[in-house]
Amino acid sequence: MNETPADSDLIDHVGWRLWQAAAAWKARFAAEMVAAGHGWYGEARANMIPLLDRAGTRQADLVRRAGLSKQAVQQLVDELERDGVIARQPDPDDRRGRIVVFTAAGLRALADANTVKRRIEADYRAQLGDAAFAALCDALLRLAPDA
Repeated sequence: MNETPADSDLIDHVGWRLWQAAAAWKARFAAEMVAAGHGWYGEARANMIPLLDRAGTRQADLVRRAGLSKQAVQQLVDELERDGVIARQPDPDDRRGRIVVFTAAGLRALADANTVKRRIEADYRAQLGDAAFAALCDALLRLAPDA
């Protein structure tokens, strides 16, 4: 197959722009959470937090949601547990299973996270203006309706 140079060049595309915007948001969010005293938010284990239901999540479901190996999830959950962010409880529906729940410290981190998210959102709204910010949010919802 003959490939012309133009076919292999990197192009500017919406996926790249979305990735850049998401990466910038995540970096700012993590930095502000670390500054708020949640140092673990700057590390890989923080990626487990959005996967946890507020009422608790079976560890097996975390493996499925994360798309990682059981061992990798186990390590991340172990680290969050050591930090006092989450705890494991027996699964009432499965004698061998465990439910991962937030501790009081974990719930405080979630409250701090909401404060940081509101601050970032207010900055975005100020930068874009109310109408453009609302249009952005609407467009993102339409692009990922099941997210």
